[in-house]
Amino acid sequence: MQTDDAIKYIRERTNFIPKIGVILGSGLGDFADLIENPISFDYKNIPGFVSSSVVGHDSKLIMGKLEGKSIVVMKGRVHYYEGLGMDKVIFPIKVLSELGVEKLIVTNASGAVNKSFKPKDIMIIKDHINITGINPLIGPNDEKGPRFPDMTYTYSRNLIKKAKEAAKNINLDVKEGVYMWFSGPSYETPAEVRAAGILGADSVGMSTVPEVIIAKHRNMEVLGLSCTSNMAAGVLDQPLNHEDVINSSKETSEIFKKYVRNIIKVI
Repeated sequence: MQTDDAIKYIRERTNFIPKIGVILGSGLGDFADLIENPISFDYKNIPGFVSSSVVGHDSKLIMGKLEGKSIVVMKGRVHYYEGLGMDKVIFPIKVLSELGVEKLIVTNASGAVNKSFKPKDIMIIKDHINITGINPLIGPNDEKGPRFPDMTYTYSRNLIKKAKEAAKNINLDVKEGVYMWFSGPSYETPAEVRAAGILGADSVGMSTVPEVIIAKHRNMEVLGLSCTSNMAAGVLDQPLNHEDVINSSKETSEIFKKYVRNIIKVI
């Protein structure tokens, strides 16, 4: 198994066992600066990992302590639209699981479909919609999990409760809603965004869902956080661009760091 090579590479350099994993989305990489006594690995050096080609994703795996908890942070991710294959998208999640991660916090930057949202809002993901027809479990079953995993409680009710408590502790008004995955890399059309709203989505984006499915398959507790970088196509009468997504996420960075730190404190 290729994961064996990745685990061997990491274990030859540290015996640190992380219990909490955090995946940082576009423009949210500054959170990694909070880690105490960090142990850092470039993705390009870890067998099976590949570096992201997307601006705002630094492609580093960083381990250390935060709020007394043992954590590992993925500073950047590979997206399905980068054309490297689904195996490369989900491989890091399998490695995190085998390193010892039991709770996974997955973050992203997204476009708001719900008109009551505004840029810079943080949404707790309570469920997702996979509109792509692509599922990372297609193919022979990985015996680390069941052939037909139930997705009813994919986003941990316990972690959602803790995330709400953490928000209250810092007087942060967080949203809660449904995230819909589109494969990208083109932004959704206004008609697709309207369809997403009809189907019950509050935000749309190009990541997260494949990682979450694998985490659920591996029996990890999952918390999803989505930073609203912009209103989705057609909600406002203006075009979208990735630079705006990065800038908006960076502007949210300080409160995001404070929020995730407080979540880690209470879980």
